[in-house]
Amino acid sequence: MMAPHRLALIRSGTTRRGSEPGIGQYVRLGPLGNALLAGPRPRVLLIDELDKGDVDLPNDLLTVFEEGEFEIPELSRLPEEHSTVHVRTDDPNVSAPVVRGRVRCHEFPVVIITSNGEREFPPAFLRRCVRLDLPEPDEERLRDIVAAHLGHEALHAIDELLEEFLSRRAPGELATDQLLNAVFLRKSGIDLDAGRLLDAVLHQLGGAV
Repeated sequence: MMAPHRLALIRSGTTRRGSEPGIGQYVRLGPLGNALLAGPRPRVLLIDELDKGDVDLPNDLLTVFEEGEFEIPELSRLPEEHSTVHVRTDDPNVSAPVVRGRVRCHEFPVVIITSNGEREFPPAFLRRCVRLDLPEPDEERLRDIVAAHLGHEALHAIDELLEEFLSRRAPGELATDQLLNAVFLRKSGIDLDAGRLLDAVLHQLGGAV
C-alpha cells in the first residue's frame, strides 16, 4: 500500500516518475517501535497510566512483548524489490531499516508501566511486569518534593498549606502536583489562605477540562 501523502504528490504532478520520495519518508516509528529497534543495549520504554488506555491495549502489548516484534502492514505488502525500507524514528535525524515490514528487536526492551489502579490487567500481562507500589508521600516526603521542584526557599511558611493538603488528600481530592501548583502560587506572591489557594488550583484544573 502506498502512503496517502506520497500518492497525493504523484497525482498532483509535483514529482517526476522515479524521483518521488521513498515511502519510508512517510513512516515514522513511535515509542514502541523505537524501543524494539536493534541496538548495542536494550532500550527503555515507559508506558504511563496504562489503565487510561484502550481496554485491549494490555493484550496487544502482551503479543508484542512475547514475540519481540510487530508488523507494519503498508510495508509488508510492498514488492520484493522494496523489501527493505528505511523509516523515520523518534531519534532526531535517525532512520532505521525495516525488512518485509517487520520491526524486530535484538534485545528485549526494559518496559516500565505505571498504573493508577483503576482497573485490572490480564494475569499473563502482569506476569511479565515487575510491580512496584509507591505509597502516598507523607509530610516529610512532600517537603522534599517541594524543595526538589521549587527550591528550599519555597518551604518557608507552607505548614498551613501542607496541613490543608493532607486533610483533603485522604478522600483522594488532591494529588501531589496540585500541592506543587499551590506552593508555586504562594511563592509567586498570591496572598490567599491555604484553603482558598487549593480551591483556586482545583478551579483552574476544572475549567481547563
